[in-house]
Amino acid sequence: MIEQKNKLNFSNIVKLLRIHHYIKNIFIFVPAFFALKLTDYEVLISTFSAFILFSIVASSVYILNDYFDIEEDRRHPKKQYRPLASGAISKFEAIFLMAVLLILGSILMTFLPIKVSLVILIYILLNVAYTLHLKNVAIIDILIIAIGFVLRLFVGALVSGVNLSMWIVIMTFLLSLFIALAKRRDDVIIFMNTGNALRKVINGYNMQFLDVSMAIMASVVIVVYTIYTTSLDVIERVHSEYLYLTTFFVIVGIMRFLQLTFVLNQSGSPTNIILKDKFIMTTLAFWILSYSWILYY
Repeated sequence: MIEQKNKLNFSNIVKLLRIHHYIKNIFIFVPAFFALKLTDYEVLISTFSAFILFSIVASSVYILNDYFDIEEDRRHPKKQYRPLASGAISKFEAIFLMAVLLILGSILMTFLPIKVSLVILIYILLNVAYTLHLKNVAIIDILIIAIGFVLRLFVGALVSGVNLSMWIVIMTFLLSLFIALAKRRDDVIIFMNTGNALRKVINGYNMQFLDVSMAIMASVVIVVYTIYTTSLDVIERVHSEYLYLTTFFVIVGIMRFLQLTFVLNQSGSPTNIILKDKFIMTTLAFWILSYSWILYY
């Protein structure tokens, strides 16, 4: 019985840290990937170190967010099972763990360039502001989510010594907005079906606005990516005229996400979609393989 209890406690801690959300931090590797530096051992180690640090800090932010969202999460059909909302982990335990992570993150920051620490500090402050108030301001809330992904890019660029391309920043920002809009759409659907407003910000959205905004973002992402792969400077840098072929996988991936959102209403957790939807996973794998082949071979 004791071993089972310890195992349960460990499982709850893992859920509280949202380790499966660390997939978002892969964006830290993106600058080095596009700059053909992932084969550089020193760059790879530095980038991986930044990935670990950012993941630790992100977990502390997730705990803070869950702490302030306990009551809202308890009314959510899925989030009610989160450790804090369900009572599996006490508020004191959560705060203690958050403090440990922040202290550990602060220590690790000293081993990275000061600019990297500043970007991570901006990420922390931005998310604290989001948790305390800005999550209740329509449009601003999804902008902060998108900016969080862009900050991951800057962390990756700084630790790998890469000049961040404006194309990567624009595409990441637009794609993140697209996904954030899908999350809000799921909240609106729950409100329409149950009459339960899980977030105050729901009053600033409706289905028409979200559907139109998602369609716009999806279109712009495809157009920007197509322009990127066919631009002369990119072709000269990668020494290949076939980068545009990877556009196929981008279009298919976005179409599948739109299908999951509009037809199946499964956009509540984009992270779970990426990790569990075989169609998305296959499309993403083919994009990575085809892009890697063109860049590195």
